[in-house]
Amino acid sequence: MKKLLIAFIVLGSAWACTDSEPDQYTGKIYEYQLYKSSDFDFNGNLTVKELVGGNLELTIDLEGVNSDSDVSFPAHLHFGNYQLQDAPIAFVLNPVSAKDLKSVTVLGQLSDGSKLSFEDFKLFDGHVKVHLANDGPDYNIILVAGDIGLGAEQSVFDPSKMAVCGKDF
Repeated sequence: MKKLLIAFIVLGSAWACTDSEPDQYTGKIYEYQLYKSSDFDFNGNLTVKELVGGNLELTIDLEGVNSDSDVSFPAHLHFGNYQLQDAPIAFVLNPVSAKDLKSVTVLGQLSDGSKLSFEDFKLFDGHVKVHLANDGPDYNIILVAGDIGLGAEQSVFDPSKMAVCGKDF
């Protein structure tokens, strides 16, 4: 009976060590800084990973005080830099949870009909903003923002030049 038990343990250990799930990422990664943009003490980063198959996964990780509430903060990928008044929304990202200050989105077709490859993303002229609320006066409060793609390398962030973004696509 002991030998049978040992055999099951050895087999179970061998089974647990096998890599049964294929890797979902190609290993290609871009990272962008998201800067404090209001009196709320948040900053963070946007990580872009290429998925096997060519889709892009965008992860927003904020640093700041989290909450136990079910509040979430809307996040958008916009065309143009963060200074562009009424910058059109390119893609609505999944909201950032106040609990873990994180959002993960698989990027789909943009509002202009285009789809970005990993290489296209590096040349994309855009920015990301995370708002305090979906609407009302708190929509105009930007928690964090940052240029991405082409603009990230060409700009120095200045929160005094922050433009309120449009809700249009």
